[in-house]
Amino acid sequence: MRSYDLSPLLRATVGFDRLMNVLDTVGRVEEAPSYPPYNIEKTGDNAYRISMAVAGFAEEDLSVVVRENQLLIEGRKAGSEGEEEARPAFLHRGIATRAFQRTFQLADHIKVQGAKLENGLLHVELYREIPEAMKPRSVEIERVERSQTKAIENQAAAA
Repeated sequence: MRSYDLSPLLRATVGFDRLMNVLDTVGRVEEAPSYPPYNIEKTGDNAYRISMAVAGFAEEDLSVVVRENQLLIEGRKAGSEGEEEARPAFLHRGIATRAFQRTFQLADHIKVQGAKLENGLLHVELYREIPEAMKPRSVEIERVERSQTKAIENQAAAA
């Protein structure tokens, strides 16, 4: 795999640091973790939902943290050593309760509205808030009278 050095581009740009970081990480091939499985849904024009299957985890075992433009979801099964001894031995253990950490890159202006745990699924609600300055606005077109244009042309011809 080839590695590209983007440092010359970083010297010639201002304010595009995040874009350069994204370009830098595109070339890296890493095995994506497959646990726990998740869906990303578009629930409205500017609304999204991440649904993650976290069967076996309680609310206190999960944490959802937003830092800069990253959403970090972690799951750690809380259990004391005395609890382990009191539990019966499993003949078959198909529900995985291993610790996990999943990170999602959020686009600009994406806000996390909330998270809820329902029937073994963790739902994280996201919403895109576009600032007024970035929303499209219409510009009024002024109408120019033809008579004004001819007067200017006549004055230019007389001079």
